[in-house]
Amino acid sequence: MNEHDAPATGGRRDFLRRLAMASAAAATTAASFDLSAATPAKRSEVRHWDAATDVLIVGSGAAGIAAAIEARRAGADALVIEKFHIPGGSSSLSGGVCYCGGGTALQKALGFDDSVEAMHDYMTAASGLHASPDKIQLYCENSVAHFDWLVANGVHYAQKFSNEKEISIPDGSLYFSGSERVWPYRDTIKPAPRGHVPPSPHLIGGRDLMAALTASALKLGATLKLKVSAERLIVESDGSISGAIVEEGGKRLNIRARRGVVLAAGGFIHNRPMLERFAPELASCSAPWGRAGDLGIGIQMGMAAGGAVLRMNQGFVVIPIYPPESIVKGIIVNDKGQRFVPEDGYYGLLGHEITFHQNGRAWLIADKDIAFGWDDFRLPVAATADSIDALETKLKMPPGALTQTVDYYNRHAKDGQDPLLHKVDHFNAPLAAAPFTAYDLSVGNVFAPVHTFGGLQTNTDAQVINAFGEVIPGLYAAGRTSAGIPVGPYIGSGVSVGDASYFGRRGGRHAALRTA
Repeated sequence: MNEHDAPATGGRRDFLRRLAMASAAAATTAASFDLSAATPAKRSEVRHWDAATDVLIVGSGAAGIAAAIEARRAGADALVIEKFHIPGGSSSLSGGVCYCGGGTALQKALGFDDSVEAMHDYMTAASGLHASPDKIQLYCENSVAHFDWLVANGVHYAQKFSNEKEISIPDGSLYFSGSERVWPYRDTIKPAPRGHVPPSPHLIGGRDLMAALTASALKLGATLKLKVSAERLIVESDGSISGAIVEEGGKRLNIRARRGVVLAAGGFIHNRPMLERFAPELASCSAPWGRAGDLGIGIQMGMAAGGAVLRMNQGFVVIPIYPPESIVKGIIVNDKGQRFVPEDGYYGLLGHEITFHQNGRAWLIADKDIAFGWDDFRLPVAATADSIDALETKLKMPPGALTQTVDYYNRHAKDGQDPLLHKVDHFNAPLAAAPFTAYDLSVGNVFAPVHTFGGLQTNTDAQVINAFGEVIPGLYAAGRTSAGIPVGPYIGSGVSVGDASYFGRRGGRHAALRTA
């Protein structure tokens, strides 16, 4: 790969660089894990209400705004409070991808045949032991309608497909955003592209997505108040939730929620004490990703009210070795010089395997033909050498281990084959042209954006469940405040936004129709 190839991916690298800067700025926010500070106030102790609404929504990301839209469409008042001076939450920082399938209008327009069954089977298989069967089934059955809902609420999609491995696509709207074409899934489940994203030349699809949804919510009559922080819930004598105590301009206010409170305040990636307690593996990653408000306050409020939590140790770790996709012709090895993951897998799969199964350490081995011809901030160079033997020595791997791995790989790659991990044929090529480069993929050194997936346990209507499996009346959670469909390993870009927006919708509507 030559230096003149670099500009082709400059936009993607700039996008990641902006993401890194935003993450670094947010990571400075102080936080703690102290449930006593979030202990609900008893209704009997609340002497007056400063404001009232039907549905109070904490957070203005995809989950919160979707809840507001559906609450309004169901005829209820909806008040969205946002801690910061701009709306959108972490959803606005994302690529704006929504994982939809089963035969969406965009899939059909671009000639792709997908089914609810294929989408369900992939999502279930790729989610492994932590899959949420009821939520996945419901999401897949309603995915076509959910995509139509996004369009109806002003989100624009272009009728263009991209066949390259991408972080996001600048001018198209449909691509393979997960591991659908990767072994073992491709052998048993018909692959289909399900990454639906607003076209964005500057890769700000998340901002475009949230701008459209927020405008729709406001047009429908939802109220959005910025720089208002939720602190504690208000609980009735029967255990139901009837409001929240918030802070605005240095004053504490009691807001009555006649029908319910929806917690959609994001995850806890910027709460270091909470992260070290529940997900220490994620705490070692270099780039905590999300708005500064991802401090776990919604989760803590729900826990203090009796809500159960699930999968608090899980998250999404990105190891963005591509674009360009030609780098996938290299091999990824651990500190023993062994391959352990198909390099053409979704970058969320790569990140998960390195973080949770290789003690956070790995290297990408490339030769002269595929190594980057420019300095790339994503992938620091660990070592270069004129032979694999010498590279192995510099990396302090067991003698002969990396050499044996490369020899075995090359023997089959010359025929376009990978009998060990079944990388797609056109990504198999012998590593033979010196010098050889080892890129450091260790999560503390490589650019490794990370956010959390653990949160409050909910049912399919986004109602929060307690430790006894019972619904807490009037309390809802969606997005990364809840333990939804996304699990580790993350199965594809857009699952988080899809889950947040869909179950945010269900929570908002269910709350709106609840008897006050």
